[in-house]
Amino acid sequence: MAAHSPASLRHVVLFSFKNEATAEQVNAVVADFGKLRDAIPGIVSYEWGTNVSPEGLNDGFTHCFTLTFESAEHRDGYLVHPEHQRFVQTLGACLAKSLVVDYWAR
Repeated sequence: MAAHSPASLRHVVLFSFKNEATAEQVNAVVADFGKLRDAIPGIVSYEWGTNVSPEGLNDGFTHCFTLTFESAEHRDGYLVHPEHQRFVQTLGACLAKSLVVDYWAR
């Protein structure tokens, strides 16, 4: 069995928004993040949701986005892709912090 099978590289992004971020700004971030799937090659799947954990351990992170890539090369291309870079530049107005974890699904 191969060490990493195709379409098993996950890219998980957590966002915590500034207190002053408006609902319109947050909704725009969610919509713009979703557009990256069609704009950047190699993204196999995309999903997102908001925190619903009753544990209270989310440290202010409210939104989770998960992308699955065909390969590490596709993930690397995504990171430097102009559309991804453009998206990242729009976050400063409303994003308090982010956390990113990549892993090979098992």
